[in-house]
Formats: sequence, structure tokens, C-alpha cells
Amino acid sequence: MCSAEMQPAPRSIRLHIGLFGRRNVGKSSLLNALTRQQVSIVSPEAGTTTDPVEKPMELLPLGPVLFVDTAGLDDEGALGAARMSRSRAVLDRVDLGILVAESGVWGPFEAGLLAELSARRIPTVVALNKSDLASPRDLPATVLQNMDGTPVIAVSALHGQGIDRLREALLRAAPEGHFDSRHLISDLVPPGEVAVLVMPIDSSAPKGRLILPQVMAVRDVLDGAGLALVVQARELPQALSALKGNPALVVTDSQAFQSVARDVPDAVPMTSFSILMSRFQGDLAAQVRGTLAIENLRGGDRVLVAEGCTHHPTEEDIGRVKLPRWLNEKVGAPLHFDTIQGRDFPSDLSPYKLVVHCGNCMGNRREMLSRIHRCEAAGVPITNYGLAIAYSFGIFDRALRPFPEVEGFLHACRA
Repeated sequence: MCSAEMQPAPRSIRLHIGLFGRRNVGKSSLLNALTRQQVSIVSPEAGTTTDPVEKPMELLPLGPVLFVDTAGLDDEGALGAARMSRSRAVLDRVDLGILVAESGVWGPFEAGLLAELSARRIPTVVALNKSDLASPRDLPATVLQNMDGTPVIAVSALHGQGIDRLREALLRAAPEGHFDSRHLISDLVPPGEVAVLVMPIDSSAPKGRLILPQVMAVRDVLDGAGLALVVQARELPQALSALKGNPALVVTDSQAFQSVARDVPDAVPMTSFSILMSRFQGDLAAQVRGTLAIENLRGGDRVLVAEGCTHHPTEEDIGRVKLPRWLNEKVGAPLHFDTIQGRDFPSDLSPYKLVVHCGNCMGNRREMLSRIHRCEAAGVPITNYGLAIAYSFGIFDRALRPFPEVEGFLHACRA
């Protein structure tokens, strides 16, 4: 009898929970206790954790979560500053925070960190670790009163005390409706209607697998009781003619936008996986507004291309080859492109006239919203792959037609 492992939930839709605090307060030990696994290396030596450590798991009844253990935010020296920089970057993408402090110890550092989490609107639970050595009652009453409703749980990671209460506090503090409030595509395809998903299989596609946004789209159509018809671009005309009526929506890989736009009747709504991800993971309206800035680009302007994943570039790589070529053709002069991957994102965006971001299927929504906010604060427009490609090909308005909520916004931006 064959057995098959269930595909784990993508990291992009997991609730991200970060552990923050000083060095040697027991963050890694607490993560190991929460996950019941030896995820992080622990040691009496301060500064054992040097880079953020991630552990995906199911935290019932909440569902799929991603714990992120960080280095101490009170590190010292040049190397310590680098470690703290990586840990502080985690603040941009967590949905829920655990502030770990030693039981009986609370000072300006902890108060400042709690204030920063609060300013970022990150729900937080305070875990007073090492409660077997000191009691939270040893904290001054004014400290506990100034927690401002933040849950405070006494725990001992070493002995497993209070871990269940901490889990319950995390469940109560989690953002309401985190897993129920967003749809990738199912709200655009009524039950019983057909979504045609155009998935070119090219040299950059992982062998034997589909890319994550495609898998997410198929699953979301099925969850919404719709019908998913999956084809490659060359089979699209045959697939459309075989249907008894028009599909509710055609979604294509952005690289095939031109040919798909020619093959799909104008009356049929059409967009791309990347644009769906802009709506799902970030702020579609903000990235639509950023796309219009392409019109103002001039030869020699610097453009930042940001890829959330760390795939190996291919000969016809979308972010390094195709997208720059299409934007150069649209502008009519060569632009200067810088490319970054993964968690890297520059603190100084002033050199750039535009940021073009991928769909961020390997990140999460808070991280994407943080990057959009940083671009807007710096006065640098930000768009995404699908939007930029549609604009370059002259099919921008058509690619946005499935989203009536941005049509009025787009008109106002152009007015």
C-alpha cells in the first residue's frame, strides 16, 4: 500500500511568530519547548544564536505557523551589530511577537522593545522565562501595570512549566481572521464556473513541480467549488474552443501575457498569477499607483528588482533578463538595474526611481506591506512583476479589469 505525504502549507500563508529579547534569556530553549523539538542550538554562552532560525509547525487550533528565533537585540561589537540587523529585519515580517525576558528582570531595554512592537502594531505576548529561579511577583507593580493589557506568562523552558499557558496566550493574541480574510482567486470565480490557468513550462520551472502561486491558485479554485482548467499557452486556443461558454477568468504566467491576451476574447476577464499575488500578499492599489511611474522613467535611471526567493538564475531569467529588456523597450532607452534576492532589502532606497517586486510567494504579507511602506516613505514608487510587464505590453488596464476595486482608483491616479 502506497503512502503519500501531505504538502505542507506554504510559508507565505503561515502566521509568523517571532521570539525577541536580550541574549541568553532562553529564547532558543523556549522555541524548543514550544515546538517539542531541538530546533535551535542552546548554550549557556550568550550569543549562541547568530542568525534567525525558522521552524514551521501546526499550532492547533490556530493552524500553520512559522516560529522565528532571533539573536539577542543587545549584542555588542561589529559582528553583534550585523546579527542584530538580521534580527531586527524579522520585525518587518512577523504577525505575532513573543518578548522573552528573565522572570524578575525588566528594564528600559524590555520596555523599549515592547514599545517598538506596539508601535508596529504587532500583537505581543511577554514570556517571563526562568520562572523556576525567580517569580514574576518580583517585578515592581508599576511594571506589570504598564504592560497595557499585554499578556504576561511565567514560564520555565528548562522544566516545561507554563508552556501550555503560553500556547493558549498566543492563540488568543493571534490576529483575528488571519487565515480566513483573504482569497487568491476563489472570490473571482463563482462556484461551478471555470478558471483557465495558463502555466507555461519553461527552463526556469522546477522539474516535476509547479511554482507556488500556480499551486495556490489551483487549490483556492477548488476550495471555492470552482473548476480549474490547466493548460500551457500553446494549448489555450484549443481549450477555450472546447468550453461550452466563456470561462469566469483566465490567469496566465506574466511571461506569456502577450500571446494570452491575443488568444483570450476581450469579453473574458484576464490577469496574471503575479498580479493576483500583489493583491493577496501586499497592496494592489499601492503597486498599481507605483506602476504608473514607469511613464516617468528615463535612460540611465536606476531600478531595483527584488526577488523574494533565491532561485538559481537561468539564461532567460524573468527578473534579470526578460523584465529589464521589456522595460528598456517601453522606456526607449537603457535603464540601470540592480537585483536583490531573499530577505535582503536596502535600507537606503534614494538611488532608485522604481522598485519592481516579485509576487513574494516565499515571504508573507506583513513583510510585503512593510517593504511597500518603506518605499512610500522614501518617495520611491513600487510595482510588481506582473503589473510592470502588463504596462510594458500595453495591456495594463485589461489585466486589472477583474478587480473593480482598483478601477476607480486607477482613474483617480490618472486624473
